[in-house]
Amino acid sequence: MRILLIEDDDRIARPLAEDLRHQNHVVDIANDGVEGWSYAQSALYDLILLDLMLPQLDGISLCKQLRASGYTALILMLTAKDTTTDKVIGLDAGADDYLVKPFELEELAARIRALSRRSLDAKPNVLIHGQLQLDPVACIATYADRPLPLTPKEYMILECFLRNPNQVLPRSTLRNKLWEFDKLSGEDTVKTHIANLRRKLKAVSSGNLIETVYGIGYRLNSPKSER
Repeated sequence: MRILLIEDDDRIARPLAEDLRHQNHVVDIANDGVEGWSYAQSALYDLILLDLMLPQLDGISLCKQLRASGYTALILMLTAKDTTTDKVIGLDAGADDYLVKPFELEELAARIRALSRRSLDAKPNVLIHGQLQLDPVACIATYADRPLPLTPKEYMILECFLRNPNQVLPRSTLRNKLWEFDKLSGEDTVKTHIANLRRKLKAVSSGNLIETVYGIGYRLNSPKSER
């Protein structure tokens, strides 16, 4: 999951981001509402963790601005304000959930899992492409019922392909989806991960599942082309 953490207190933001990264999430940090807006316009996030009290543009105003622009990512508001009125204001602004500070990291992780399950309700529970299957909830990928031992980055690349089975995905799109802005890897790194994923898929299938569209990027071959 790619997450945008908008939090102005570095003492909270850094350890929180580090914990999320240990859970194999990709995390970008914005330190104020204006920077958060800029990040949200520059990348596709699955979840935004949004502090209520932010400099330049507060969390409520930013949340309303995001929703008014058509932004559909999940938004979990983080705040020290715990009155019912404050919660109602946050939820009415467009937040999907509300977590009061201080909170345990285990509770935040559980909230993220719950929001993720909710977002999957409108999507297939298991992504299927021929004999290739990926379960986003269990984080398990298989081919012909044989498990695929993938690294977190390989798993995320495969999920990108399965969620966009008819699209050519440029290397830049994969790079921006899988790496943080301040640690962006070059396209050669993407090529390396694609090559490793191809090798693992070929070990269990009878053909090349990932096609290179020269000069553009990559796409999944149709199941009929697995030969």
